[in-house]
Amino acid sequence: MLVDDASAEFHDFFERHYAELARLAHLLTGETDAADDLAADALVALWQRWDRLRAADHPLAYARGVVANMARERIRSAVRERRRVLLFWSRTPERTSGPDVAAVLDVRAALARLPFRKRACVVMRHAFDLSEKDTAAALGISVGTVKSQTSKAMAELAQLLGARAVGELTTGRRNR
Repeated sequence: MLVDDASAEFHDFFERHYAELARLAHLLTGETDAADDLAADALVALWQRWDRLRAADHPLAYARGVVANMARERIRSAVRERRRVLLFWSRTPERTSGPDVAAVLDVRAALARLPFRKRACVVMRHAFDLSEKDTAAALGISVGTVKSQTSKAMAELAQLLGARAVGELTTGRRNR
């Protein structure tokens, strides 16, 4: 029953990694509501290729890459939509509700100002504590690019948030 084995393996993969992929999508897009949808869509795409992926060395890295690509496309689509809406409506300030504290909101706002690749590198390295190699694999870029994009992003975040706040973000992180 090869089909049953594949289904069981995928179900196990789904159970182990869905929450992480949804969290990654949330941090990359800043959209709570879209995170579950992006993770689910990514897992549907993975299921369609599961016969090849199940034998891969790092299916989770591939899954992270799929989420990152879907998040990038969602952001691009949202930007295009905002431009169209701005032609007709004035933009009102975004209101935030919920238990978030000011510092978290500041970090989210600063992350949103970073270009996607820099944001993805920072999120994967610092929020998910991935190694440079794992981040590179997930994004389909070189380790050197991860290093340079993370460094540049951290410098931009230091300007936006202040050097002390950025230092607090990385405190306790293992250097890998």
